[in-house]
Amino acid sequence: MELNIYNTSGAETGKKVALSDKVFGVEPNDHAIYLDVKQYLANQRQGTHKTKQRNEVAGSTRKLKRQKGTGGARAGSIMSPLFVGGGRIFGPQPRDYSFKLNKKLKQLARRSALAYKAKGDAITVVEDFTFETPKTKSFIAMAESLKLGGKKLLVIVPETNHNVTLSARNLQNVKVVPAANVNTYDVMNAGALLMSEGSVGIINEMLA
Repeated sequence: MELNIYNTSGAETGKKVALSDKVFGVEPNDHAIYLDVKQYLANQRQGTHKTKQRNEVAGSTRKLKRQKGTGGARAGSIMSPLFVGGGRIFGPQPRDYSFKLNKKLKQLARRSALAYKAKGDAITVVEDFTFETPKTKSFIAMAESLKLGGKKLLVIVPETNHNVTLSARNLQNVKVVPAANVNTYDVMNAGALLMSEGSVGIINEMLA
């Protein structure tokens, strides 16, 4: 598959770039995508949730009422989960939500996500670019020139570029990532991909 390369003004440069069929032309595997996204979201969880059990709640150890003769159930502790202010039964405890996925499955998931974007004509390739100074207005102008204004955008650059990253940081629907850090969640979560020319070769080589 070949795509035209545009400049930052939205005009065709006359050059084309080849997207590897081994990456962008595979038959998407929905279950691999599901597992990879599930792992990504699980890894974002801190797992620091905690409630107190009856042995952790502060309270008197006095027996509330006599054992027999009251006509009610036995009650020996104000810290019982049955009373207001008592412990929580089977409440959440700190835990690690992360789990392991095989490397080949994660690669398949990323290829599948990129293949979906390629099939949906949601990939735009622009020649390698940077900004002299971080300026959000410059980034917005470029996106609008490429007819990507207002879309949820994933911008893939060859390597970390602070001026580009800072220019897009204040835009709610834009995320800039180096090609080596592209993940399934970001690709599927974006409405369109804006790939710089240099990043295409890195992804072709990394996932082929």
